[in-house]
Amino acid sequence: MNVAIIDMGTNTFNLLVARFNQEERPEIIYEEKLPVRLGEGGLNRKIITPEAWQRGLDAINTHMAKAKSLGAGKFFAFATSATRDASNGTNFVEDIRTSFGLNVEIIDGNREATLVYKGVREALDLGNTCSLILDIGGGSNEIILGNTSEPFWLHSFNLGVSRLMQQFQLSDPITQKQLRALEEFINVEVQTLFDAARRYVPVRLVGSSGSFDSIRSIMEHSGSIAPGSEPWAEIPLERYFELHNFFITSTHDQRMALKGLDPMRVDLIVPASVFINLIIQKIGINKLFQSSFALKEGFMAELQSSHAF
Repeated sequence: MNVAIIDMGTNTFNLLVARFNQEERPEIIYEEKLPVRLGEGGLNRKIITPEAWQRGLDAINTHMAKAKSLGAGKFFAFATSATRDASNGTNFVEDIRTSFGLNVEIIDGNREATLVYKGVREALDLGNTCSLILDIGGGSNEIILGNTSEPFWLHSFNLGVSRLMQQFQLSDPITQKQLRALEEFINVEVQTLFDAARRYVPVRLVGSSGSFDSIRSIMEHSGSIAPGSEPWAEIPLERYFELHNFFITSTHDQRMALKGLDPMRVDLIVPASVFINLIIQKIGINKLFQSSFALKEGFMAELQSSHAF
């Protein structure tokens, strides 16, 4: 059976279509990301604006049509930060249900973090030591401390890159004053993570979703790492620090010219990298990895293990 999984994020709506059977691991037959910018103009006001609402409906229509053309017989959809925080979020998912017959589950931050953990675990072997898994979204960032066997600690922080961009009104390029203010704000907001990290001592950071995908793509284009088809890659820390310095000193146009950077993330990559760099420096991370798998792949793994397809 072919199954469609739709992840309705704050910046993008992501589609995964996979072929399931009883015996083998699901086969991913199609993936697509559509730039919706659901949180644009209303994220910190906790509303979905009419323009973003329509972009969301258009994306669902496109994803549903594609999934049906690929023979999908079951559909699952999840809405995350922008929808769960919006005062009109339930109305939005009801509009989707009546328009397309698609039931959307609005998931809380812990559920989102759990699915991210399960997805990353499908991408690479976390081993027995503790890893820090970081999923950077538009509205929230999910952070998990765990190994292959289990998550030890997880939390969803309302510190997504679109939210930070709207809150801090960052200049182009970001000023040193803004950079310090942003770092100080994040440092205070994630104090519970630093407390947990002292207890569990993560030895590597594994990043998932768009910002990390762009970092991997940039490095592949520059020759810093070899292009690969594996759903994970190691990112050399020295090269990441060089890239981070470029992000925080460059203009929009300079970043736009950078091969491998998703155009949608040309500005969002700045607060994303500030967040990543601060976590690395404060915790003392010495290895950095990218995972191409996240929430939707985590749900795919759940479906397979429960035989609920």
